[in-house]
Amino acid sequence: MKKFGTLLMAMVLMMGTLVGCGSTDSSAEGSNTIETLKVAFVPSKEPQEIVTATEPLKEMLITELAKEGYTVENVEITVGTSFEAVGEALSAGTVDIGFIPGGTYVLYDDGAEPILTATRDALSVESDDATVWNANKPTEGTDEQVTFYRSLIIAGPSAKGQELAAKVEAGEELTWEDLDSANWSMMSSTSPAGYIYPSLWLQENYGKSLTDLSNVVQADSYGSAMARLASGQLDVIVGYADLRRDNEEKWTSEFGRTASIWDETNVIGVTPGIYNDTVSVSTSSPLMSEEFKTALQNAFINIGNTEEGKEVISIYSHNGYQVASPSDYDNEREAQKLIQELNAAN
Repeated sequence: MKKFGTLLMAMVLMMGTLVGCGSTDSSAEGSNTIETLKVAFVPSKEPQEIVTATEPLKEMLITELAKEGYTVENVEITVGTSFEAVGEALSAGTVDIGFIPGGTYVLYDDGAEPILTATRDALSVESDDATVWNANKPTEGTDEQVTFYRSLIIAGPSAKGQELAAKVEAGEELTWEDLDSANWSMMSSTSPAGYIYPSLWLQENYGKSLTDLSNVVQADSYGSAMARLASGQLDVIVGYADLRRDNEEKWTSEFGRTASIWDETNVIGVTPGIYNDTVSVSTSSPLMSEEFKTALQNAFINIGNTEEGKEVISIYSHNGYQVASPSDYDNEREAQKLIQELNAAN
């Protein structure tokens, strides 16, 4: 009996230690206390810029989750080295929440689950015609909320970039040889705006993919791609339709240009609409009970409904959130499947 009592006490102490260490298990002693909630962002902008902009999100999440009955002691925010790194971290359970595009979610949907889709301000231009975007510069935001965005193929101020833009403006069709003679930048293979949809655009128009280009490099962030476009190292980049708006000031203040980004860049291609980014959770995280996922949904929706919250999430051009379902990204699955088939064929 004495040995049994000692063993029982050790088990109680062990349970107490487990509850204190981590991430919460609401079934353990009825505790809703989370020591550290780990949130990761993909590097769609400069990592330090994301870390700085999202710092207030820590207290916002702690406050909103407290309203849902959860005590969060610390929120840890990191930026992955690549889109795939965040997907892998979600699959492994080393992060609990990931702000990832639909393309990244689809690739890692065995270990990630989308709980929210971002809404964003619609843009003043909504067309699949490149000349319409060029005739209505600068592109501006509107109050309308949408759940999709487009990727643009953007030519820069280099001689080759201007040559391609001039052909488009003159109503001439660009040939594959025109495009293949330029220096391009792309993002990682799960980026919808930086890889998947531009590749689909090339496939539809030329029967080719980004990887078929003779001169294409992968950028570590959109910011570095834009800097290289400004310097003339690149002639063409691909990216989300807000990209020039986000870099309008930097174009002259940091990237060394004297003329406006709107004067020196032009759209030469436009992709179909892309379903918005996700807030996804790790299915391997011990935190992710159905109750906690609902609490997170409510917390992020509430954050997105405040002016302070909108300022924080605007780093990703998000304006708010709505509840998501995996089936929302079925079109993304089809796009990803086609890209994988194209890559395998090459």
